[in-house]
Formats: sequence, structure tokens, C-alpha cells
Amino acid sequence: MSSQWEPPCNYRSRTVAILGAGVLGRRVGCIWASAGFDVKIRDPSAQQRADGVAYIKENVQSYAAKTKQVPGSYEAVEDMKAAVENAWLVIEAVPEKLQLKIATFAELEALAPKDCILASNSSSYKSSEIISEISDSTKTRVLNMHYYMPPACMIVELMTDGHTTPEIISFMVERCKEAATDPYVARKESTGFIFNRLWAAVKREALTILAEGVSVPEEIDSMWAELFLKGGSLPCQTMDNVGLDTVAFIESHYIEERGLSSEKTVDFLKANYLDHGKLGTKSSNGGLYPARVPAPTKSDSKPEILVLDLGLSAVAPSMTSGEILRVSADGKQQKSILKGQSLPDGIAVDSASGRMFWTCMGIPGKSDGAVYSANVDGTDIKTLVAPGSINTPKQLALDSEARTVYFSDREGCRVYRCAFDGSNLEVLIDNTGRDMSPAQLVSAWCVGVTVNPSQGKFYWTQKGPSKGGEGRIFCANIATPEGQSATARGDVQCVIADLPEPIDLEVHEATNTLYWTDRGEVPWGNSLNRAKLGEDGLLLPSSSPLGYEIITRGLNEAIGLKLDSINSQVYLTDLGGSIYRCDLDGKNKEKLHYEEHRAFTGITIL
Repeated sequence: MSSQWEPPCNYRSRTVAILGAGVLGRRVGCIWASAGFDVKIRDPSAQQRADGVAYIKENVQSYAAKTKQVPGSYEAVEDMKAAVENAWLVIEAVPEKLQLKIATFAELEALAPKDCILASNSSSYKSSEIISEISDSTKTRVLNMHYYMPPACMIVELMTDGHTTPEIISFMVERCKEAATDPYVARKESTGFIFNRLWAAVKREALTILAEGVSVPEEIDSMWAELFLKGGSLPCQTMDNVGLDTVAFIESHYIEERGLSSEKTVDFLKANYLDHGKLGTKSSNGGLYPARVPAPTKSDSKPEILVLDLGLSAVAPSMTSGEILRVSADGKQQKSILKGQSLPDGIAVDSASGRMFWTCMGIPGKSDGAVYSANVDGTDIKTLVAPGSINTPKQLALDSEARTVYFSDREGCRVYRCAFDGSNLEVLIDNTGRDMSPAQLVSAWCVGVTVNPSQGKFYWTQKGPSKGGEGRIFCANIATPEGQSATARGDVQCVIADLPEPIDLEVHEATNTLYWTDRGEVPWGNSLNRAKLGEDGLLLPSSSPLGYEIITRGLNEAIGLKLDSINSQVYLTDLGGSIYRCDLDGKNKEKLHYEEHRAFTGITIL
């Protein structure tokens, strides 16, 4: 994760420039205008300019029905400088001639603002092929952004030029979602992106079938429609359903008959899947897709609750008057398990060992935070991380299979992991290397954390300023990429940005859904929210203009969150002294417990 990049200054009030008013260029311009951005299309042809403006005028309102935004202005110009001088984003859609594209990017470096993001719509050329005449610093803000035809297809593929600052990719994913397009990110440079490579293989084999006289066009198209259009077959899911061992066996026959290389087919499957017992849906280890987590069996009884009281709303508040409480399933009875806690915030229970783990923030701004474990009755307390090495530990999450504890350190601007006994303490995310003012540093505070072992990901929140509308949720791989460090990881991705003030979060593994609390301003804050995740761990497109669902509101400084997968319910806390329970869709919300002199933070269930 780059420590220097910031979004283009005042980008909301600056223009999006499209170079080329052809069939695709004018459509891209219409997309961005429909999202409320002012658009300038540059084309040397007067006729193309006129046709481009006419297209946007005719279609922008229908596009805006998807974005729910008031369309921005749009105009077409001949002069390159006039098109790009105030742009925050330039998308090149000039003819597919390499030298023309190289010259265009050299001109953009000279004319566009120094913080402007420069994108190429080319699918024929990787952006690394068209940046030979620009400086190394400019290369960091160049990427491919490839749109598709016809207009009904709203997919856009994003790809690095090999130098692109990672945050730019994440930033553009969010902006693309605002424009009601469906962004997909190529993990590395690839000629043809993702879909065009799939189509190239289908096209190549279809032509081979025709050339060999095996079939005719009408039969090929008819079978495709039955299997893939009507039947809804998907390539990777189909391979998992067939069985990867069977896929490898069939592919081996083609390799032998046609004299093909096995490196990227059978050898790839053997090394990455078959040798690890990952055979597909018939295997408990999964296949190309992770093994599905079975839906838990619903219980007839509700669980008891462990909840943390911060202590600052007590009759005699102090920095060490926090408590761990055990609350009955109906919320009517409570028992103090441990007193004298220094601002406790995050708690989780490992059912296998019967131990609870919790964090104590200590005095914010001082390195006196700590992490502890104990039996759930409060006996046999052990110190995992002693005061003196971490700052303000917040939410805590467990990977019970790996016997590891994850926790965020707010003022420390870090995410940590350690073993159940406190050994192997390691920094997973470190935002402290940035040259930022105290006000900017708040945006780097790490607050909530959760881990999703089935996807190999962990997630965390950076809440931003209080009620500031600058909150973000990030994810990264459980395994830090080889040769990289916590201060500069290439696998960090922004899942969603511009949230009111996200706090705690958790993934519902059976449905691959991310839940989080938000204590920001109403109407969007003080809420429980959720969003579906794709197989890549990022948000799937949502019909909501926000990009996610707000499923319950009316919390009083929302904090704690715990999913009860067995009973399909969610438990919530707030600093106002309330404990809530609702269904996974936010319905049937009830206040289980309220005490005026409590300020509840973390929550878990037994």
C-alpha cells in the first residue's frame, strides 16, 4: 500500500476528459456524465464531436436512472489542452495504433494536471506498452480502463501498467461503482484483460471446429445458447462440478493428441489443487472455489452474552472501571465476571478451549494498551500482549483453526496478529510511515477487524474523523506477500470508501456477506450495514445507490457486533448502554438490555 498517494484534489468539481468521440468514447462520456461529473470529449473531427454530444444528450437521462445522480455537463472540443487542463481523470479512446497512443500519453503528461489519473481504454495493448515516453513518476498514475459494447454491458476492467499506485486501482473501483458500472480488476498485466482472453479461446476453438468440418455455425451457437445462456453454466464452477481430476485427465488427452504444453493446464492444476486434495465440489477441501461453509443447524435456545462495559458512564467513572459482564439470553439477568478493566473494547470466545480473549485500550495516545485471555468465568487470566508495546487495541477477532488472534490498534495505526498464547506478535498493516498532519492521521486509524479463513482474507475499518464521512473498509490476504512488509503490501484493497464512520465488522461465511456497525451521522450512520462479497473478497455490485444495504438504524453510538450464524441473528451494542438483537436482514430488532450507567463496546456469545 503506497504511503504517499492522495485522490486528485477537488476531483468532484473537476472534469472527466474522454479522448475520442467514437462509438465507445461517446458512451464512456455518457457513463461519467450520468454519475454527475462534468465531461469533456476531445476529437479532431467536427462530425464526431457533434455525434458524440448528440449521443450523450439523447441517452444521459436513461443512464442516470441507474446512478440516481443529476447528470453533469458535457461538451466536445477540438483542442487537447482545453479538454484536459482541469481534468481529474483522462480516458484515452483513440484509434488502436500503438505510436498514436504513445504520443498521446506523452502529450497528456505535459498538459494534464500532475495529480490527474491517466487511463487507456485499449484492450489490444497493455498500458505498459504505451508509457515509454513518460516519466517514472507519471507511470504510477496510469492504468487500463476497458469498457465493452454494446451499451447494455456495464462491465469495466481495470488493470495496472506495472507501476500503478495500488490505491488508484481501489479508488477507481469505487468511482466506477458510482457510475453504475461493474468493475473487475485484473490482478496483473495481461494482453486482452480477462474477458477478451476468454473470448479469444472460445473464438479460436470455434473456428477450429468449423475448419475441421466437425460442426456448422448454427449448431455451435445453438449449443452455446442451451448450455451457457439458458443453462447458466459458468466456466470455473463447471470445472469444480465436473471435478478437477477429471478436467486434468481430459486435458491430458488433448495435450497428447495436439502436442500442447501442459504447463498452464494440467501442471497448474496438479501443483495448486490436485496435490492438495482440492478436487472441486465433491471434495471437502474445495477446488477452484473454496469449500462452501455448510449452513449451521438452527438451535431452539438463544445463547448467553458476554459484553464489555467501557466504564466511562459509571456512577464513579475512571480509566479502570471497565467490566466484562455475562448477560442472560433474554437480557434480564447480568453478572460481572471481571472488574477493574482499563477501557475494554474487543472480545471473542474460542469455543474449543473455552477461553475468552479481550483488549483493553488503556489511555488513548499512550502505549499502555493490552490483550488478555481467561476462562469464560474470569479465572486463569493470562497476558498475551502486555502494556508498553501497543497503543489503543480495539476490536479483536479469532482464527480458531490457526489459533491466532487479530486486533486493530487505533492510535497505533496498525493491525496485529499473535498466537493464542501471545507469541509470534506480528504487524500485518502499518500506516505509521505516512507524512501526515494530526488531522490526516485520524484517517489512518485502524478500528474494527475480522478474519475470513475460508477466503484467506482479513478485513479492517479505518473510521476517519468522527462523523466525518471518510470511513473505509479494507481487506488483505492472511499471508503477507513474499518479500513485502506491513508498510507496503501490494495485496491491500479498499473494499468500500466514503462511509460515515465504520467501526466493528464480521463476515457471515455461509452467505459470504460482510456486516459492519457505523456510528457516523444519521441518516446513514448509527446503523447496521451489510454487503455481499464476491469470490475475490470485494463487494459485489449492489442495486443500492450506496453500494451496500443499511439494514437497521436508530443505534446510539453504535459499536459492538456479533453474528449468531446458528440462529441467523445479529447482536449489537452502543455506547448509550443498550444491547440489541435482530435478524440477519435487520428485521425483528429488539432491545434486550439497557442500563443508563453503562457504555457497551465489544460483544460475543456463548
